[in-house]
Amino acid sequence: MSTCIQSDRIWTSELNCRDEIQSAFDHAKTIHFYDTTLRDGEQSVGVCFSPDEKFEIACKLDELGVSRIESGFPRVSDDDTRAVRRILDAGLSAEIWGFARCMQADIDAHIELGTEHILIEISTSELKMKAYGFDRDKVRERVTAAVRHAKDSGMKTVNFFAVDSTRTDPGFLKDIYAEAIEAGADEISVVDTIGACAPEAVEYLIREVKSWNGGTPLHWHGHNDFGLATASAVAAVRGGADWIQGTINGMGERAGNADICEVALALQCLYNVPVEIDLRKAREISTLVQKAGNYTVDGWKPVVGEYLYTRESGAVASQFHIPEAIEPYSAELVAAERRIVLGKKSGLASIDLKAEELGLDIPQDKRDSILAEVKDLATRNARLISDDEFRAIVGRHC
Repeated sequence: MSTCIQSDRIWTSELNCRDEIQSAFDHAKTIHFYDTTLRDGEQSVGVCFSPDEKFEIACKLDELGVSRIESGFPRVSDDDTRAVRRILDAGLSAEIWGFARCMQADIDAHIELGTEHILIEISTSELKMKAYGFDRDKVRERVTAAVRHAKDSGMKTVNFFAVDSTRTDPGFLKDIYAEAIEAGADEISVVDTIGACAPEAVEYLIREVKSWNGGTPLHWHGHNDFGLATASAVAAVRGGADWIQGTINGMGERAGNADICEVALALQCLYNVPVEIDLRKAREISTLVQKAGNYTVDGWKPVVGEYLYTRESGAVASQFHIPEAIEPYSAELVAAERRIVLGKKSGLASIDLKAEELGLDIPQDKRDSILAEVKDLATRNARLISDDEFRAIVGRHC
């Protein structure tokens, strides 16, 4: 079921409503997400999820409303095999997908576990083929054999994933998609493996691929090497993509993948496109994945950043009572708490709001001196002031 955000919780620019912007999107089509945190996300340097962590993340992805969860690559290790088996046995609402190269052994590993949906990859660009020692004939042979084997073995859904699609010769890309579909592929993916495609080029390529393959469901998989993964995913939707692949927190190789929660937020709030994700669950799963991956995202990161709804600046605090004056969308959309903190940049409005929050009565003639001590302490220690420290400061002045 797609989610719907009430318009009175979104405070973006009216320019977004212009016909030339909105008419480019199909507002009747719900965009679905294919999450690859457990496979592509774990390729982040230094990240290693345990089987228990993978299972817990999969369960939270299911609660988030992700339509498809890529369970992993069982041939990597026994731990991965155990994780995939446990996720498959959990009875989650999301479809559980397997990942495989165009190799029979990879596909068989999933068949033995009972996986019913599989994404099969191979490189299609000249650069990647050269790196692997392939040529076009070899790629054609492997794609056809792998897809046929998967379908003949009872796989319900096969997605052909053309690695480095955006740097592949268009003629060959058209041919290899056609051959994969003829062999039995149910869906295809356009893949920006090293994040090298501009959003405008993404939209163009998606439209081209859609024109080649009619109603075949089309996925977009993009990386963030130029900081444009979210913009490129939006462009892919504008071009006609049906599915967006990505990860929680945008984790992944190099600069990471598209962050599915960021994409979902942008599509809903800026373009009025329905999506299959409940963003109220985003911060919870973000925290879980950070803990399991032993890393921390920036406090100012969209959707899940710790400080998105935290205000230190006195000028901003003076507008705190009107959320739409200082925020583009309601904290309720992502289940965040709005709060005031005290530091170097605080002002008198900050003092008043914090005092009200803590139930402290501060005389008007004491506010300036209390603010001065707050700013001095914060500056000397280069940090925020805790609530207990603020209470102590108020006690000394009052």
